[in-house]
Amino acid sequence: MVKFKLSETYHSTYGNVKYAVSGEGPPLVLVHGTPWSSFNWRHIIPGLSQWFKVYYYDLLGYGKSEKKEMDVSLGVQNKILNELLDHWGLNNPIIVGHDFGGTTALRAHLLNNRSFKKMILIDPVAIAPWGSEFFSHVNHYEKAFQGLPDYIHESVISTYVQGAMFREMDTDTLKGIKEPWLGHVGKEAFYRQIAQASQKYTDEIESLYDEVCVPTLIIWGEEDTWIPIEKGEQLSGKIPDASYVTISNAGHLVQEDQPSILLAHILKYALD
Repeated sequence: MVKFKLSETYHSTYGNVKYAVSGEGPPLVLVHGTPWSSFNWRHIIPGLSQWFKVYYYDLLGYGKSEKKEMDVSLGVQNKILNELLDHWGLNNPIIVGHDFGGTTALRAHLLNNRSFKKMILIDPVAIAPWGSEFFSHVNHYEKAFQGLPDYIHESVISTYVQGAMFREMDTDTLKGIKEPWLGHVGKEAFYRQIAQASQKYTDEIESLYDEVCVPTLIIWGEEDTWIPIEKGEQLSGKIPDASYVTISNAGHLVQEDQPSILLAHILKYALD
């Protein structure tokens, strides 16, 4: 497996964030979701980099970014994105967000008044209710989960993340997803970010979706069992003039199931 590297560090108000930049052209920012990292963009970054200057980073508490005991909730991720955009000197980039990354983009636009040239949301967490029984159990018993033996913890991660794909997850993909969450620090961080996942952060903005003033494309995996496709249909009806496309034979982790088709949709919309 090729090692996925993030070479730069931004010292945000909330903690240290790892990022990288690739390509030349108009700016485009990639924001991943949970429990993923920028590793999951690896199939589409090279293609995007032929047309854009691509900025990608690991959310605080995820991937290669800092994972100490702290607030890593959606309540701070949009603030960190806001700081990063200032650090990069980007005033009106195209932004692409998956899962919590889509939520973070929406919160940055609606709560931090960030302007985006275009916004592309991939299976975002945006419409209540959301959250699984697993999330609820971790929320109530976070310390117990953090105390799981390492081999059981690794099994929990493997079983959990493989459910996000329609096709079978290959060994290298599973390894790359699990790696940041292993070891003492990674294990605590994995359950911390789940325990801090709260619907209040989407409740805060859901009534504001009709105020989105950015050209928006919503992309949904037709076989998403984590966030059913009906949520995509609802969201597309709430954002003014939003475009909406679905991708067949793709689950929640569209960028792993159908990276080429996802890249085609992103490029078509971003270059139009």
